[in-house]
Amino acid sequence: MDIPVRRQSLEALLESSAYAGVNMAYLEALYETYLITPNAVSTEWRIIFDDLPAANASVNTDGHEQPHSAIKQAFRQQAAHSLPNSKQPRVSSEHNARQVRVLQMINAYRFTGHLSASVNPLSKNKPTLAKELTLQHHGLSENDLDTLFNTGSLVGPDTASLREIVTIVRATYCGCIGTEYMHITNVKEKRWVQNFIESRQGLPSFTTEIKQALLQQIIAAEGLEQYLHTKYIGQKRFSLEGGESLIPLLKGIIQRGGGKHNIKEMAIGMAHRGRLNVLVNIMGKTPAELFSEFEGNHKKPQGTGDVKYHMGFSSDFRTNNGPVHVSLAFNPSHLEIVAPVVEGSVRARQDRRGDKDGTKVMPILIHGDAAFAGQGVVMETFNMSQSRGYSTKGTIHIVINNQIGFTTSNQEDARSTLYCTDVAKMVNAPIFHVNGDDPEAVLLVAQMALDYRMKFFKDVVIDMVCYRRHGHSEADEPMVTQPVMYKLIKDLPTTKTVYSHKLIKQGVVTEENIQQRLQAYRKTLDAGHSVVEEFMPAEEARYPHVADWSSYLKKEFNGDVVTRVKADKLQALYQQLAKLPDNFILHRGVEKIMAARAQMAAGKQAIDWGFAETMAYATLLTDGYSVRLSGQDSGRGTFFHRHCVLHNQIDGDTYVPLRHIKNTKTSFLVINSLLSEEAVLAFEYGYTTTDPLTLTIWEAQFGDFANNAQVVIDQFISAGEQKWNRMSGLVMFLPHGFEGQGAEHSSARLERYLQLCAQHNIQVVMPTTAAQIFHLLRRQMHMPYRRPLIVMSPKSLLRHPLASSDIAELSEGEFKMIIPEIDQLDDKNVKRVVFCGGKVFVDLIERRRQQKIKDVAIIRIEQLYPFPDKQARQQVERYCNAATYIWCQEEPMNQGAWYASQHHIRAVIGSEHSLDYAGRPPLAAPAAGYLALHKAQQQRLVEDALGIKK
Repeated sequence: MDIPVRRQSLEALLESSAYAGVNMAYLEALYETYLITPNAVSTEWRIIFDDLPAANASVNTDGHEQPHSAIKQAFRQQAAHSLPNSKQPRVSSEHNARQVRVLQMINAYRFTGHLSASVNPLSKNKPTLAKELTLQHHGLSENDLDTLFNTGSLVGPDTASLREIVTIVRATYCGCIGTEYMHITNVKEKRWVQNFIESRQGLPSFTTEIKQALLQQIIAAEGLEQYLHTKYIGQKRFSLEGGESLIPLLKGIIQRGGGKHNIKEMAIGMAHRGRLNVLVNIMGKTPAELFSEFEGNHKKPQGTGDVKYHMGFSSDFRTNNGPVHVSLAFNPSHLEIVAPVVEGSVRARQDRRGDKDGTKVMPILIHGDAAFAGQGVVMETFNMSQSRGYSTKGTIHIVINNQIGFTTSNQEDARSTLYCTDVAKMVNAPIFHVNGDDPEAVLLVAQMALDYRMKFFKDVVIDMVCYRRHGHSEADEPMVTQPVMYKLIKDLPTTKTVYSHKLIKQGVVTEENIQQRLQAYRKTLDAGHSVVEEFMPAEEARYPHVADWSSYLKKEFNGDVVTRVKADKLQALYQQLAKLPDNFILHRGVEKIMAARAQMAAGKQAIDWGFAETMAYATLLTDGYSVRLSGQDSGRGTFFHRHCVLHNQIDGDTYVPLRHIKNTKTSFLVINSLLSEEAVLAFEYGYTTTDPLTLTIWEAQFGDFANNAQVVIDQFISAGEQKWNRMSGLVMFLPHGFEGQGAEHSSARLERYLQLCAQHNIQVVMPTTAAQIFHLLRRQMHMPYRRPLIVMSPKSLLRHPLASSDIAELSEGEFKMIIPEIDQLDDKNVKRVVFCGGKVFVDLIERRRQQKIKDVAIIRIEQLYPFPDKQARQQVERYCNAATYIWCQEEPMNQGAWYASQHHIRAVIGSEHSLDYAGRPPLAAPAAGYLALHKAQQQRLVEDALGIKK
């Protein structure tokens, strides 16, 4: 939209005395409305806009206005003199001015009515009317209340008295629902929200049957909490009390989603508050199973487990249009981190179904108010929501707004924004604030949010304003820090009490009926049966789209997997990859790389890392596995080695050869991600927990960038299987190697991953040749289980001669957990054995050759965990006369593999031998920032390892 032109022209128009003082923003909005629906504006304004010559505009498919250049000239012509008398509205100038102010006032309610909405159940009185909403602010008075005015685009009668208009807009925008949507730039989306809320005047209108169902759901929500409170006194459960309307909110979304919109899957992510209630009253988990967990038992103990309010669940929910499969994700206590995990899981489900439009699978994320405003991963997740590689076509966000975070309730301490939901405006998401003590308003908002998502496939936010009846946990005493708030809460009737009285007054239920419902629910809890009527047993639902994990349940680590590929197949695949579209001009540097790869494929040149990696992907695609690779420079590769996305130097078009392999039904997706580590890595982890048939790789630009995603590594990747029995085959590429680039671009913090290793939870490798990465990636998918794979990937080794391989190694070899000595040494003459891993082997071999040392063997440990004891012992046994054993590393002593791996090597060489260290001394920073110092350190550690004396 050409705002400067529009504003200049409209300001000229407003110089006429009859229109003085009209709000510019309002008039622009009014003109936009006229362009879309002329009859939606008042007669007076339509006459004015009709008179503008050639003042027509088109609205493109996404709803944004595209004004013609003639509009500018039209406004200037019209503003050059007073409006022609023949076109003046046939009313008095004074009435016309008041008409404009009435329309301004209506628009003011759309913009700021939420400021005066009655959404806070802790407020005893109605909020004071915002200044911008008063009659006086708009130059109107009570004397105008009975005057008839045109209502403009307000949904309802074309004309009404000012008194009626005020009644309508206050009911619509200042009731139990506060609507924020005028910040949305897309006109169609904005108009849709406006029509939905104004056509209902913000007032729910439900049948007696629905009201009774709402009451039953509130009774269930409160009943479970009270039951647990008396049965398991003092135990943590992170009660939903004060926010019971979450249950009808979720049920409303599921029922309407499956019934009206034919959604087939929903995945829910939420923190701990209210989780047990959702598990029982939404997901259908039996109370008996929950009670067993309260008593410290578990029906099928696996791994080390987790607390009950972190556990996930999945079930099928009956709707009038078939079952909906609903999943509640497992999550740790790091509140918002589950959000991108769920998004990744949903993307995998959509991909599995071919649900490119997001009509069949939808995510729901439930947040706390303090975390929603405070955690940066929320912003990162929103930032992914409309991006190509990470979009799930819209998420319904639900904020359980307790108005307090642990003990912090003052807005001045909790955030710098007016609302905890303001972050959502970054993606133009509509935000619906609603009073949690009004279940009908909550249900109406749930319907509006769902319909918006299914109409526009974008994120939408429900801010359910409620309270927390107890402290942070049931053992916490909130009166210590929030005496005023909790005195008020103590005297506040529960949502069930408030709603029951309302329905009794309406004649919908009786007190006797309510008591019967309470007793029936408690009786079901006592029996331990499922309390969810819509719950469907799996055999009845027959849900067909669950991934089959049965073949990946093998627990023992076994690296014996056939990964070789016949030479003729490799040749045929490369021929397909080498074929480019006509007139596709490569960059000279890329053209040189492609020419070299042709030589590699023909066996005329040793293969490098980029070639081997590409062929690993190609062969996996033909084996029936898809590939998903994401990172901040993954298409090209940070170090200019991959080039799986080619760019035409003429027109900028791209071509991905791996997407054009014949006779494959699999997919290859490479994503240059947004500048995020935490959310993107969490997303990819979530993807892998849902899809075992896709090789999913997250690549850090430099290995230490993973620092920003440490919570994902600690809470999910390394511990997810033990805590929740959730397998993941995620691969992490972490560029690692000391090459004089300073502290931040040298170390991938290998030691942190090794410290996390236990119970065969992850694999940590440092591959050093092209053939190794080929076999490693193929092994990851052909293994009979799924475990995360942490790869300390190289930088300078990508094209180093010592890291190259013969193409025959792809068709004859396998991944070697240990690479033995590569030079021709007499084993009996070896006196010194050096174990190492990663790039340092190059420095060791080159210096040994330079010095012509013949009695030092170098053994590369390519897989640090699970440690290859058997293979390492076989190599040690070769050197029967060796007396000295060294572990050499580039990293400082307090980092790298030394502390985490030395006990494995000591066990291999035997107690009769000692193991010495050669490497940098303990350092606070990973690497030196001065190149000269780096070189001196590197030379010293190599000489120490080889036994070279100065």
